[in-house]
Amino acid sequence: MIYLQLFFTFLRVGTFAFGGGYAMLSLIGDSVLGYGWMTEEELLNFVGVETVIPGPIAVNMATYVGYEQGGFLGALLATIGVVLPSFIVILIVIALIKNLLKYAPVKAFIASMRPALGGLILSVAGTMALTVFFGIDTAKNSHFAFDWRTLVVLAVVVLVPFVWKRIKKKEFSSILLVVMSGVMGMLLFGI
Repeated sequence: MIYLQLFFTFLRVGTFAFGGGYAMLSLIGDSVLGYGWMTEEELLNFVGVETVIPGPIAVNMATYVGYEQGGFLGALLATIGVVLPSFIVILIVIALIKNLLKYAPVKAFIASMRPALGGLILSVAGTMALTVFFGIDTAKNSHFAFDWRTLVVLAVVVLVPFVWKRIKKKEFSSILLVVMSGVMGMLLFGI
């Protein structure tokens, strides 16, 4: 029966493919080509389109192949099959961490990770700021090229939520902020 075949095929992909979407591609490709669910050309086209589709490649592939082979139920079963192993692993990790947090050394370890993670985030933010605002992307490539348009977008993105909160006494929508910055980017940098 096609529904069980879809579920167990993508369950195997979700269980044994490690390393992220493109690392999973060989196992996914072997499976869908082996069953004749896609041709090599269709697989290559899907991978090309996948680069602009949001979401993980394994989930998108499972949903697409499942729908093509078994309609809505096929898409649902294939998608559940590919995400079920990760879901179970996460549940186990959560259960273990909850029990492990009782111990002082584990709490100390996690507490010591916070400043390190904060430092990593600040490092990435600083590097991105140097690249975006001043054109400095490496120590060797340190040409100074200040971009006033980037500063305008940053100022608006920081000031609008601040002023909004002062006036309206509530948070500014982060979705609206992303849309607003996208529109400003198109206007300032050209479409």
